[in-house]
Amino acid sequence: MRVVIKVGTSTLAHATGRLNIKRTNELCAVLSDLKNEGHEVILVSSGAIGMGAGKLGLKQKPSDIPTKQAAAAIGQCELMYTYDRLFTEYNHTVAQILLTGSDFSAPDRHENFNNTIFRLLELGALPIINENDTIATDEIKVGDNDTLSALVAVSVNADLLVILSDVNGLYSADPRKDKNAALLRSVPLITEEIEALAGGAGSALGTGGMKTKIHAAKLCAENGCETVIANGKSPALLYEIVAGIKGKYTRFFAK
Repeated sequence: MRVVIKVGTSTLAHATGRLNIKRTNELCAVLSDLKNEGHEVILVSSGAIGMGAGKLGLKQKPSDIPTKQAAAAIGQCELMYTYDRLFTEYNHTVAQILLTGSDFSAPDRHENFNNTIFRLLELGALPIINENDTIATDEIKVGDNDTLSALVAVSVNADLLVILSDVNGLYSADPRKDKNAALLRSVPLITEEIEALAGGAGSALGTGGMKTKIHAAKLCAENGCETVIANGKSPALLYEIVAGIKGKYTRFFAK
């Protein structure tokens, strides 16, 4: 199985922006084990701006473009250093790919991306993808890594996209406000009613929210790829998700 796994800032980092060491260690161990099982794994990782802000001692995510880009430049170094160190312990080689929206919209650049990532998979490497936040502007940026992960999944003909977040999945109402909200464990079709269940933005350090995740799931469904939205606090849940076991998460089926 070819699996794209998107991990959000809220999964990788504490509210301070500093790395959640225990969770990141477990995530890398599980992904390494999935590769050992024979799966092809592509990781789309948020966290550069959040980790950069934490390393700079900023109390909140920067709002102006220059500071965001500076934080991304600092945070991306720490992020890749951490991934390289942890995956090396499990004998897996990582490769960094930084993208912007034009890498999907421009045919020649899209072909170059595909050629690179397919060759990396053939060589047994684990591609780690993020938006190139140090240069991306409104005109060329994808905007959020939920959408980026869906574009990657569609581009590489993935079987499954897993979006790890700080919630268990899609609920019938906002679980942070309504204690009676029920988790929707499977969504056969993304209708207008399903889209209406999505709220606003996510965590203070992140960029997306449930709305961007539903959009990503819809894009994948239209291109034959299933999507799962799950809570990233327990990376071991990925074993059940990849095995197709019904669990405490939301699975969106492909058309």
